[in-house]
Amino acid sequence: MSIKIGYLGPKGTFTKLAVDTAFNGETKVAYKTIPQSIDAVVNDEVDLVVVPIENAIEGTVHLTIDYLVHQARLPISAELVVPIKQNLLINPKFEGELTDLTEVHSHTQAIAQCQQYIHNELPNVTIEYTDSTGSAAEIVSKTSEPIAAIGNVLAAKEYGLNIVAKDIHDYPNNHTRFVVLAKDASLIKINQKLLSEKTTLLITLPEDRAGVLHQVLSAFAWRKMNLSKIESRPMKTGLGNYFFIIDVDEPFDDVLFPGVKGELEALGCKVNVLGTYPVYNLDV
Repeated sequence: MSIKIGYLGPKGTFTKLAVDTAFNGETKVAYKTIPQSIDAVVNDEVDLVVVPIENAIEGTVHLTIDYLVHQARLPISAELVVPIKQNLLINPKFEGELTDLTEVHSHTQAIAQCQQYIHNELPNVTIEYTDSTGSAAEIVSKTSEPIAAIGNVLAAKEYGLNIVAKDIHDYPNNHTRFVVLAKDASLIKINQKLLSEKTTLLITLPEDRAGVLHQVLSAFAWRKMNLSKIESRPMKTGLGNYFFIIDVDEPFDDVLFPGVKGELEALGCKVNVLGTYPVYNLDV
C-alpha cells in the first residue's frame, strides 16, 4: 500500500526535513498553509500530515492548535522533535562580501531565532519576511543581487545555495515539535529513536471561579502524573473564555486517565483526548 504524506511546504523547510528523516519511500505532498495541510487528511487527499506545533524559542504555533480544536479534530498520532540549526545562505553567483548584503529573507520565526547574529554581523540589512524558510531560499536562488536567506541545510541543497555562515541561531538547544495527524495511526511507520510517550488533553473549565484551575491540576498532582505543558487558548466565544491544552508525560491507560476524567467532569469540566502517541527524537 502506497502511503501519501502531506506536509507544510514548500521543499527546503524544517517540516520537509522532519518528513524526510522520519519517513522513507512514501509519496510526499507539499501544502502552502497549515489549514490546507490538515484539510488534506480530512478530505482524504493524503493519509497523514506533518505540521509544526511548538518551537522551544518562539513558543506554540497557535494556528495548528486552534485549527485542530475549532475546525478539524484530527487525533495527534505521533510527535517528531527536530533540532533547529539555521544557516546564512547566498546565491553562488553573488561574489561580494557579507558586508555588501542589503536584504535577509526568511520566515518570522527563523528571523527571531537569529536576532543576535543579524544585529552583530548584518546590522545594515533590511529584513524581508517570507511564508517559510524554503520560500526565502527560493527567492535567493533566482537572483544574483546582494541578498541572503536564513534556512537549513536542506534548503541550501534543494535550491543550490552556498552556506556562508553555519549555526547562526542565538540558542544552541533550539528544537521544534512537529505533530503527525492521521485518521488511521496504524499507517505511521517511523524508524527513529523513541523518546517518550505522551497524551494531550483539551480541558474546558465550567466557569470563571476562584480555585477551579487549582482543582484541575490537583487531579493530576495527587496521582503523580507529570505535566510537561499547560497552555490556555481563547475559546473564541467572548472575552475571558478559555480552554486549556495539557500534555501528560505518559500514554493513556485504563486506570489513571479515566479517574482524572471522572474527577474533572464532576467539577463541571469538559475533557477531550486530542491524542495519545509516541514521541520521536529525530537525528537530522
